[in-house]
Amino acid sequence: MILVVNFGGQYAHLITRRIRDIGVYAEIIPYTEISPSTIEEKKPKALILSGGPSSVYEPSAPKIGSWILEMDIPVLGICYGFQLIAHMMGGEVRRSKGEYGPTKVKVLEREGLFAGWGEEELVWMSHSDHIARVPEGFVVTALSENGYVAAFRHEEKPIYGVQFHPEVKHTPKGKLLLENFAAMSRAEKNWSPERMVQLIDEYLRRELADCKSILSAVSGGVDSTVATVLVSRIAGDRLTSIFVNHGLLRKDEEKEVLNLLRGLGINPIYVNASEEFLFALKGVEDCETKRKIIGEKFVEVFSRALEGRRFDCLVQGTLYPDVIESGGEVGADRIKSHHNVAALPEWLEAKVVEPLRYLYKDEVRSLARHLGLPDWVAERHPFPGPGLGVRIIGEVTEDKLRIVREASAIVEGVLRERGLYSKAWQAFAVVGDDRWVGVKGDARVEGYIVTVRIVESEDAMTADWLKLPPDVLNEIARRITSEIPEVTMVTYSITTKPPSTIEPC
Repeated sequence: MILVVNFGGQYAHLITRRIRDIGVYAEIIPYTEISPSTIEEKKPKALILSGGPSSVYEPSAPKIGSWILEMDIPVLGICYGFQLIAHMMGGEVRRSKGEYGPTKVKVLEREGLFAGWGEEELVWMSHSDHIARVPEGFVVTALSENGYVAAFRHEEKPIYGVQFHPEVKHTPKGKLLLENFAAMSRAEKNWSPERMVQLIDEYLRRELADCKSILSAVSGGVDSTVATVLVSRIAGDRLTSIFVNHGLLRKDEEKEVLNLLRGLGINPIYVNASEEFLFALKGVEDCETKRKIIGEKFVEVFSRALEGRRFDCLVQGTLYPDVIESGGEVGADRIKSHHNVAALPEWLEAKVVEPLRYLYKDEVRSLARHLGLPDWVAERHPFPGPGLGVRIIGEVTEDKLRIVREASAIVEGVLRERGLYSKAWQAFAVVGDDRWVGVKGDARVEGYIVTVRIVESEDAMTADWLKLPPDVLNEIARRITSEIPEVTMVTYSITTKPPSTIEPC
């Protein structure tokens, strides 16, 4: 593997993704956990030091031991990691005017790390410090258009650093740079669905060994479905699946999900707890509070559904983006409490088993195909565990729930009819408490505003709004305002992630 040391950078997860994209297994480890014993245990072929929000010269800045630069394996520092290498090796890092966004760099050595690069290339910068003095024994290999050191390498040791971010798509030849580094490390290209299944099976055999009763929460989405299928291979008759209708599903979804699961040979316990969930959410407006109520209520329903039988292990389809956004990694801020991560109740005694915890959505989709699940299951749009509850801003009311359910069905329906559904990562409607004066039937009405959100993405960590033809947007808006009497205005969200998130709440 290649081990990515995370210093809290917003792009750290993308480094792992890009390395996996080229067929090499990569794993993230917090900087607080890196040690000689970790290296001995994991035996990485190379290390990548990620970016981060700190300045290396600050007393509280995250640091690692200098021993990490004395090993015989290649080390690549990116942004903060680049500056940290310079700092540890005796160079000087200072505050500068900074470089942000697309920046030209002049490549001084077009070999090794920069093999295949041109003399001048565009990269993505995001830093406010720069290397004012290069450490002794290092050679500058690239300069930015502003004269800052953009890359260097050690004259003798396999130590490299770049100020820019090769892991983001805005650095066009970034993937090539990471491919060059992986090749220099001689890391084996063996990351495939077969290898994923092998590693997950090993994990499940360890984690489920002492579990006599295993409960798998399945929603019909690709994540929980794949997790359940994988666990069933190991657990056998120790596994019980459960599907809970919390009253926040999409239109006709409970029927679709049950038919889907039964068609795959999964026969879950079905519990309709709609009234219970909606009662618990009554009067609640705060997003985080809603998520935590839903997370705890799920576990309460699970416990009752087994009629007093205790379950030792709870299987969930948690993905790595869920962990990151819930603040489950060192240095990562809590963006939102995913119900299956940070919103689980403290009183839950069962061991939580998450076979997909370190995978991204597209990797799970490839697993689904590898396991023989139908394409329409693998390509199903993600749907949050708290359901429409996080697509309603403010209190969940009967009116708003009906509006967002009908509007979302229209959005998905139009995309399917136009052959655009597969081009979108997610497509849905959002409703809040804001009103807009309108005219219907020559009379004044004050109705709700519905926001349509349709994005394209690879892994949900970053996303862009889908550029739909005007006539498609017009059809969506026209149908929503004509078929849902309470709606007088439809807007289209055109903000990327970041700074926005995909879901509103």
